[in-house]
Amino acid sequence: MTTSALSGARWLLLDEYTGEVGEPDVTLGVCHDIDGLFVDPEPLPPPETFTLLGCDPAGPLLGALRHLGTERAWLPSIALTPVHRPEHRPAGCWTYEYGCTCEEELIDVTVISRRPSAAQDGLADLDLRGYVRLLPECEMPEEKPDGTGFRLSTLDNENLGECLDVTGVFRVRPAAPVRPVTLIGFRPEATLPGAVEGHRITASLLAVQRDGRTAGHFGVLSAVVVSARLSRLGDGLLDIALDDGVEEPLPSGAREIFQMWYDGGPAEPNLWARYDRLLRHEWSGRAGCHRPQGLPDKPAGMTYHLDGRFITDIDAFYCAIGEAINGPGGYFGGNLDALHDCLHGGWGAASPFRLVWHHSDVARRHLVPGYDRSSHDLRYWSPNAELDDLLEIFSEHDIEVEFG
Repeated sequence: MTTSALSGARWLLLDEYTGEVGEPDVTLGVCHDIDGLFVDPEPLPPPETFTLLGCDPAGPLLGALRHLGTERAWLPSIALTPVHRPEHRPAGCWTYEYGCTCEEELIDVTVISRRPSAAQDGLADLDLRGYVRLLPECEMPEEKPDGTGFRLSTLDNENLGECLDVTGVFRVRPAAPVRPVTLIGFRPEATLPGAVEGHRITASLLAVQRDGRTAGHFGVLSAVVVSARLSRLGDGLLDIALDDGVEEPLPSGAREIFQMWYDGGPAEPNLWARYDRLLRHEWSGRAGCHRPQGLPDKPAGMTYHLDGRFITDIDAFYCAIGEAINGPGGYFGGNLDALHDCLHGGWGAASPFRLVWHHSDVARRHLVPGYDRSSHDLRYWSPNAELDDLLEIFSEHDIEVEFG
């Protein structure tokens, strides 16, 4: 696809899924906009109630029971791993180091009551309040996996005990609302077998820059054409209504951020500071997608200045460190693992270097222990990334941090 062919287009639809193994990916077309891609997130559901029946608690779960009725009767997560009967392992179940693929995870869990269990003397029934971490690629089974009980653990396999049964976990939950999209000003390629009603489109969405290059993968669209009509945006262009949307829509406020990069990117630092945390996360993601390729690292031993005035959350830190190293709109990691990778080199700065962290008192007040519920997607809830976590990573790479 040439630059001229993409003139005025913002999104490229690339079919990476329907061809035979070894066949090249197929460009289905490009479009100016996707109505329904940028939407406000759904409100969070209320917490659910679960019961561990016949439970023999251990470790942090036992500790939480000592604090019933207080905020300390809480755990970030409980992994429920079925204890299968060897001769009745479910089809499709496979094991890994700590468990199996039938495992489910409860998150943001508060123990609300304990009572003696009728199942067996010495065991307890525990009522919990929290959420199930539902992954879009995994469908929650309506029935419990066959087995003799459940092993309870943290995600890093710290023992929490075991139980004979659970209630409230394996059940049908309301389906996520369907968010149909419309491709606006879509120019189909010859490879697209007709944008007609009933045709299924399955494609990755790639953002197109003003110069025609693509930058970043922004979800997968798999939907059926409901209607196709001529677009007011030009001859040969179509507006195609689909019956479904992308798996993970982008927050509505991110449209402004996308437009900024389409227009050439930020021209001054700290423009990200006006956004809330959800959009700061989108900012660092766009910065990573649009980073210049092939530029050499600045030499080791340099000093960089981190403007800490607006580091009120971990995503603000990633925006700020990106700009400290690589200038306005720069990228230098968007999570702890990515920060590690950037410090190995190839992302703008060779280690070791000196980092002068100005207004560090702001981060000291905000990057503290706790539980991160900032995302509207429960899958991303987890313990906070703290200032100490960042300092540990810097120390591992011999980065000298000077606080100011």
